[in-house]
Amino acid sequence: MTSAAPAASTIAKGILKDVVAPTALQPGYIVFTLPGTSYQIHLRPQGDIRSAPGQRIKGSIRCQARRVDRSGTGGRFVEPVFGRPRRLQGTVIGHDTSANAIIIDAGGSTVPGFDGGLPITCVLSDARQKPGDFQVGDLVGFDVFEGATFTQA
Repeated sequence: MTSAAPAASTIAKGILKDVVAPTALQPGYIVFTLPGTSYQIHLRPQGDIRSAPGQRIKGSIRCQARRVDRSGTGGRFVEPVFGRPRRLQGTVIGHDTSANAIIIDAGGSTVPGFDGGLPITCVLSDARQKPGDFQVGDLVGFDVFEGATFTQA
């Protein structure tokens, strides 16, 4: 990974609220929560989830971004608060040029032990955009394709 941020900054820390098994109509997902917030983010697990509901969990969150735009105002967030990520806004904290991705901090918890932001690796899907188009510190916003994933560390 080519990054301006240390590797540890790509690890999200939260609480595993639930593991939902797949059905004939939808793939399985986990419910990832951030203490001190209302977030209940639905993510598709990659590999085994070794934590039990109610326990701390840490790992990497990855999504595929539609066209990424710089924002002049606003904060860092995942939208909606409950469900699968559909829109993200955050600060660029690094690049992964080998994966054509930027790493953003989309907010996070202020609870001790969980502080450190909510890092999300965002693969750029617009062929006109490259990670180098965005500087560390840029505030960016974009829609997210369905299928954001979580890989437990």
